[in-house]
Amino acid sequence: MKNIVIIDYGAGNVKSVNFAFQRLGFEPVLSHDPVVIKNADYVVFPGVGHAKSAMEQLKTKNLVKVIQELRQPVLGVCLGMQLMCRFSEEGNVDGLGIFDVDVVRFDDQLKVPHMGWNDLQNGDSLMNDISDQAYFVHSYYVPLTNETMATCHYGISFSAALAKDNFYGCQFHPEKSGEIGERILKRFLEL
Repeated sequence: MKNIVIIDYGAGNVKSVNFAFQRLGFEPVLSHDPVVIKNADYVVFPGVGHAKSAMEQLKTKNLVKVIQELRQPVLGVCLGMQLMCRFSEEGNVDGLGIFDVDVVRFDDQLKVPHMGWNDLQNGDSLMNDISDQAYFVHSYYVPLTNETMATCHYGISFSAALAKDNFYGCQFHPEKSGEIGERILKRFLEL
């Protein structure tokens, strides 16, 4: 059985992510214990809320270096993906620096948050051959970068998913994206 750990640091949508894996037949562990996280086969880093307060939670629980040094597959979801970036304009806070890109706010002329179903344009890795709709809720985005593995368009094209080494991120919520989200979570567990 796969040892899946969902990082429970006080700023994540852990219950809905946990239920998504349970629907696939897995029983993840919810934890903020560094030893439990380091010993996982797969780590999921969810997030909802404000970037600055989420980073403060990670620091309080001594998880910054733990996450940065993980060698197993890691999947950041929504704010979790954004926190893996270099910097976020949301609270003007440094992120984990895993992805070499900054998180910026959507232009004021766009309605924020960008919420609801939107098309994905597939790239590679987890997203290979996937071009469908996924569920988004966010006011900040990651610009296109060489680490982009899927894109979405909302006023501009932005990174819907990122990949670098063993780290993956989805700006959208795979746990709320029906069949396409289940396919992505299954692919993650096949890495």
